[in-house]
Amino acid sequence: MPRRNHRKDRPERPDLSRLLDVGVRIDSYLGQRWNVRSVRGNSNGRVYVCPGCQQQLSSALAHVVVWPAEGLGDLTDRRHWHTPCWTARDRRPPKGSWR
Repeated sequence: MPRRNHRKDRPERPDLSRLLDVGVRIDSYLGQRWNVRSVRGNSNGRVYVCPGCQQQLSSALAHVVVWPAEGLGDLTDRRHWHTPCWTARDRRPPKGSWR
């Protein structure tokens, strides 16, 4: 009789939602919950404006991408922040903001 290599008590399949959110953490800011993902620099040449300092942010720099945790959102809801600006968001309000 051949030997069996599979376990009888197979574990359940992994939750796919956790696999899709690899590297995403949730932070709070201005009374909302935000998904935050660290992004390493790349060479696609895009330039963003950091909401924290209103300075240009090259895609070649490592930074964080932030979007609302509630709802699905779309690409227009994402904001690219310098990592230090996101870290200090509660201590120094964005330039030109109402706070």
